[in-house]
Amino acid sequence: MENENKFKIRTDLAVELEEDINKKQNKIDGVKVERRYINDGKISVTRVVITSNEGARAIGKPKGTYITLESEDMGKTGEGYHREMSGALSVYLRELLPVTKDKLTILVAGLGNKNATADSLGPRVVENLCVTRLMNESVGNTELFDNDMYELCAIAPGVLAETGMESAEIIEGVVKKIKADVVIAVDALSARKSNRLNTTIQISNSGINPGSGVGNHRMEITKKNIGVPVIAIGIPTVIDAATIVNDTFDNLMEVMKMSGGMETYVKVLKSFNDEEKYQLIKEVISPELQEMYVTPKDEDATVKYISYTISEGLNIIFT
Repeated sequence: MENENKFKIRTDLAVELEEDINKKQNKIDGVKVERRYINDGKISVTRVVITSNEGARAIGKPKGTYITLESEDMGKTGEGYHREMSGALSVYLRELLPVTKDKLTILVAGLGNKNATADSLGPRVVENLCVTRLMNESVGNTELFDNDMYELCAIAPGVLAETGMESAEIIEGVVKKIKADVVIAVDALSARKSNRLNTTIQISNSGINPGSGVGNHRMEITKKNIGVPVIAIGIPTVIDAATIVNDTFDNLMEVMKMSGGMETYVKVLKSFNDEEKYQLIKEVISPELQEMYVTPKDEDATVKYISYTISEGLNIIFT
């Protein structure tokens, strides 16, 4: 049985899990990390490749490739900059697409609840896609779309409370019916650091476990369950309140260290290990805060804007 007192970071980002472990040890067996900057240093790219079961257990993510694009300007308005992010997304997403035959049928699944702002990213992306499957024959124009490599279609399966079906079950049925070759699942994620909210895109080829970052585990959308490769695209839109309190706790210690006469208190607080600090946080915050997730106040406008960034990146490839 898992120790309920164990301190656990709530995040969907592989790069954050790797960073946390890397603080304690210099190298993680079975995990390769590569960092670089593109677009004149405007965009940070981190590639985390988990190659072994040992690495997967250490990170807490399945084996696969996780590519993280970061820029503090992504959450801001500015069409020129968003075109740069869309272009970068298309480049790295193309790397993860399997090459199995001359023409692939791609199913984009926009996961989440369109009526919940922080969870509406997936459905919003689907609304902005330029789908191409069967469109030529439906409009009677064989030259409307002429992409010899891909056919694109999309679905927003909703959430279990609305449909009574797991998203994975709906996607599996659609994949079998249309004979899709690849699923691209788009979902909102949770982050460990507040500065990564709405500024980070994670792309991975290991599938997705919807709701895992907020402790709401649903049926995995993976090749094992769906039957075809699954590429996940996500942007963190929420952070849990306990993590914010934990960060405030660390910042308080730094302030106390700079204040004269408080060194003894700082020494005591720094002697706490992660589990002890987590217990202290649980005792000082209310039970309601322990299960609360926080999102920026302008999230509605931001999610709408960044959904265009993702959909444009997909349209660059598939249309």
